[in-house]
Amino acid sequence: MGFKRAAAARGVVADYDEHAITVTARKREAAGLRAVLVSLQRGLEQMGALRTGAVLARLNQRKGFDCPGCAWPEEHGGRKLAEFCENGAKAVAEEATRRTVTPEFFARHSVAELSAKPEYWLSQQGRITHPMVLRPGDDHYRPIGWDAAYRLIADQLNALDNPDAAVFYTSGRTSNEAAFCYQLMVRCFGTNNLPDCSNMCHESSGSALTESIGIGKGSVTVDDVEHADLIVVAGQNPGTNHPRMLSVLEKAKANGAKIIAINPLPEAGLIRFKDPQKLNGLLGHGIPVADEFVQIRIGGDMALFAGLGRLLLEADRRAPGTVVDRAFVDQRCSGFDAYRRRTLDVDIGTVLAATGVERAQLERVAAMLMASQRTVICWAMGLTQHSHAVATIGEATNLLLLRGMIGIPGAGVCPVRGHSNVQGDRTMGIWEKMPEEFLAALDREFGIATPRRPGYDTVAAIRAMRDGRATVFMGMGGNFASAAPDSAVTEAALRSCALTVQISTKLNRSHLVHGATALILPTLGRTDRDIRNGRKQVVSVEDSMSMVHLSRGSLHPPGDQVRSEVEIVCRLARTLLGEQHPVRWERLADDYDTIRDAIAAVVPGCTDYNRKVRRPDGFQLPHPPRDLREFHTSTGKANFAINPLQWVPVPPGRLVLQTLRSHDQYNTTIYGLDDRYRGVKGGRRVVFVNPADIEALGLKAGERVDLVSEWNDADGRLQERRAKDFQVISYSTPPGNAAAYYPETNPLVPLDHVAAKSNTPVSKAIVVRVEPASFAVAPGAREMPWWAG
Repeated sequence: MGFKRAAAARGVVADYDEHAITVTARKREAAGLRAVLVSLQRGLEQMGALRTGAVLARLNQRKGFDCPGCAWPEEHGGRKLAEFCENGAKAVAEEATRRTVTPEFFARHSVAELSAKPEYWLSQQGRITHPMVLRPGDDHYRPIGWDAAYRLIADQLNALDNPDAAVFYTSGRTSNEAAFCYQLMVRCFGTNNLPDCSNMCHESSGSALTESIGIGKGSVTVDDVEHADLIVVAGQNPGTNHPRMLSVLEKAKANGAKIIAINPLPEAGLIRFKDPQKLNGLLGHGIPVADEFVQIRIGGDMALFAGLGRLLLEADRRAPGTVVDRAFVDQRCSGFDAYRRRTLDVDIGTVLAATGVERAQLERVAAMLMASQRTVICWAMGLTQHSHAVATIGEATNLLLLRGMIGIPGAGVCPVRGHSNVQGDRTMGIWEKMPEEFLAALDREFGIATPRRPGYDTVAAIRAMRDGRATVFMGMGGNFASAAPDSAVTEAALRSCALTVQISTKLNRSHLVHGATALILPTLGRTDRDIRNGRKQVVSVEDSMSMVHLSRGSLHPPGDQVRSEVEIVCRLARTLLGEQHPVRWERLADDYDTIRDAIAAVVPGCTDYNRKVRRPDGFQLPHPPRDLREFHTSTGKANFAINPLQWVPVPPGRLVLQTLRSHDQYNTTIYGLDDRYRGVKGGRRVVFVNPADIEALGLKAGERVDLVSEWNDADGRLQERRAKDFQVISYSTPPGNAAAYYPETNPLVPLDHVAAKSNTPVSKAIVVRVEPASFAVAPGAREMPWWAG
């Protein structure tokens, strides 16, 4: 690491050998002293000592700024001195870095040269300081003034035959104020084409919960989790993706809770947690996390929940009223009789085959559910990115309805969102099919007429660009080219556009997969101070549990040409829509309180927004099932989900692959090339395979292979996608299952292989065959540069 730190300090590229991957034993605990040291190291490399101390001291504090990483909420009351996790510290170091990407950088590096760099190298270059344009025929981005950039976008948009020929994407890091202004501008322009990152991750949660309980959000608070009897963590890896959740699980266990972990991989954060803010976490062994680890086969979760439902119903039939909460079911639920008939017909043998669990373990888990009086079920993308994801989440919710575990303290549904404000974006109107209540309120507040026809979600937007029906793409945050499925199709779709616009803090792949004309507009991050007319502005965000609170940046921006997302959107809107437009865009840009006043008038649950959001911990949005046991569904009651049992069989000679994050990344942002929890160091093109499968397929650990996905389209035609040159790693995956990192595996996910109802790409159950690598760099050759850090 010494050479890499020195290289980073000098600002030079350190060579990197992809074939020099080191594999060690996986870790059996998360966090601890090592997490503290890594957090400090990344901060020192990117920010320096004084800046690191100043930034980390304000991260997730009441008078500070919200972490740009995950959406796990802060606990109420007193905050810890270090209210952040390792990945949060990495995210802040990346955003608050002293490295900059200036016009001189773009003059030195052509687009073709940058396109050959890996994602990690791109992200390590630093913060973008000036608006840049790439015009037809140019091979370098060049500076452009802000007014000229706004005029270029406005002219291109106003020249379209139809507003629906433009797509406006949003990332979850966008603040509530920016998201509200963005959707307002887009709808004033005349379209509902507002795809966002939620379409690719938790859309299935929203679809399932809306059907079951009438609202697509979780029904629990941090206090509920801490005081639950039983917490089920399914399809989630808290140690890497939501590390601060582990401290809440630790408190829950101290209060007597049991934890069931359901996951294909035995992740470190599900085994043992070493709290770095406690002496026994730094120096001791920490605490065990999961009381029961269910190593489920990929795609078997629905069968597991249905099998558990059958065991619970059988127990209640033997002793009526001891398992099923009849008062809740009879008074508050619909569809129970049909659910009971279907579930009692579920074959337990099929459940065991689909899940890979033994009957004794299934019965132990059922007994834990029956013994609990307060159960919380948590999940993340391990459940949401399957073709039957909506049905699976409905089946998990059925278990809670059966036991009356909605709307009581210590119990409920807990979808754990990834991006820090992805839930807030949806609340603020970033959705292609907002309800009439919202659109009518928007019209009344601003004296406008918004369109009612549904717009494009992410998959539909890619299809529209691919087919020539959309020719302008604008992304506010995120890295669309690397986040979207079917990489070759997505990139071709973006390249077919007349104009692509990226509002970004840092360089990423989407700046290099561009339309005929491309713009990069540099924006402030969460850590940056936002001054308008001499007054500091603050923004607000919503966490995974519907708490809305302020975020206050404090650092000087990386350059005087960097603008806030709110200012960019409002100034563009004024240029696009004209001086006579009824929305007072200048006022919104100059004083964010005016935006919050408009939010209060439009968004349900946001009355008196400016006052309530300034409370020390903000305020919680209403949630009828949680607050009143009211269910605003089609039946007026909570609905049992009734679907045919679905799972993912493993075809002969094939594997079922899930995509996942390394411990050294967050979504598409690559912080480094190590995954210390899984024992991988120095590279990312690896595939984790069960030892028995390695032998059965005639492979060897360390061998380089290609992964070829197979999928039958709607017409029954076999579709194939290839991702090249992965190193096989022997790992304790379920037999027939494998895992590899994204975005490297995004090329394997066909655009049209999506979840029913939610249209979410199926990234967690990809049938693949494994072939000898068709392309491999000679041993010892250098194929990928590495900005060390």
